[in-house]
Amino acid sequence: MNKVGLYIHVPFCLSKCPYCDFYSVRYETELAKSYAIAVKKNIALYKDVKFDSIYFGGGTPILLWREICDILSDISDKIVDGAEITAEANPCCTDREALSSLKAAGLNRVSFGLQSSVDRELKALGRRHDAFTGEKAVELAYSVGIKNISADIMLGIPEQTPNSAAETVRRFTSLPLTHISAYMLKIEPNTPFAKQKLSLPDEDGYADIYLETVRLLEENGFDQYEISNFAKSGGECRHNLKYWRCEQYIGVGPAAHSYFGGKRFAVPNDLEKFIKCFPQQTRVTDGQPGGFEEYMMLKLRLSEGVDLDKVQAVYSVAKRDIERKLKELPNDLYRYENGTVALTPKGFLVSNAVIGILTDIT
Repeated sequence: MNKVGLYIHVPFCLSKCPYCDFYSVRYETELAKSYAIAVKKNIALYKDVKFDSIYFGGGTPILLWREICDILSDISDKIVDGAEITAEANPCCTDREALSSLKAAGLNRVSFGLQSSVDRELKALGRRHDAFTGEKAVELAYSVGIKNISADIMLGIPEQTPNSAAETVRRFTSLPLTHISAYMLKIEPNTPFAKQKLSLPDEDGYADIYLETVRLLEENGFDQYEISNFAKSGGECRHNLKYWRCEQYIGVGPAAHSYFGGKRFAVPNDLEKFIKCFPQQTRVTDGQPGGFEEYMMLKLRLSEGVDLDKVQAVYSVAKRDIERKLKELPNDLYRYENGTVALTPKGFLVSNAVIGILTDIT
């Protein structure tokens, strides 16, 4: 019996943030019910798997807390003991009934989109909550017995400074969190932010904010285990680690991606089609995944790095060739110890360039 991850994309929001390019539609009660029925039918197709991690992403999954409870009940025989079960949540949509019901249904991890503890930055991002509401949502989750709690920090927000980012880190690390994700704001095409003239940090400003955030998080007990992710001991997101370690996961719902059965495939960004078509339609995005370049790209996102002896054994890429490429890089971008190469925080800032050099073996 295969043990795999399960990702369920919940494509509903109350409103769209101006920086977001994830697939979502406006929440409607009856549409949400039809969506949940389609989710259960599609999961039922996978008869020979068990799930050791489940992640409800979106969108705003907590809007569908009743449907999530129903889905977890329906697939309970497929969930292994001790599975990590996560739902993303926005503070403005979170209340005690939702969190208590989700915990009773088996949810043991919640990830809050807090983004900042500075109200002017939250307003600039178009968020529906203020800093006080965000902090109270975390405390509420903890009070109902959900002890594994994550929060997002966004870096490079319009008008953000190293000092305001540091204030957010100080406030967040005083909360009962086990995990913090710190993402750089990326201006995506076809979003409202792409059409605005925004006052954003320059390249040096981004670097200063990121490196200071890393330093402060680690100083407060949140160790960096991936480019954008930090955790207290044992608080790493087990589901997301599957992505970076090239482990199998099944995606259900419009815009969901999968790595299963030796292929990578994706569901179209179309809720109506997902509800009407059974099984969910998919397109293969990579028929031969798991090659050398992909492995290096994903593993070098992690602080644990890449074991070059394993690379040599699995991909027939000579260890000495990668060591030769390392010599082309500044020493402060990586660590190389006991045959394992890992990027430093400075290396993470330029990871695409570093990975390009290390995988250009000729």
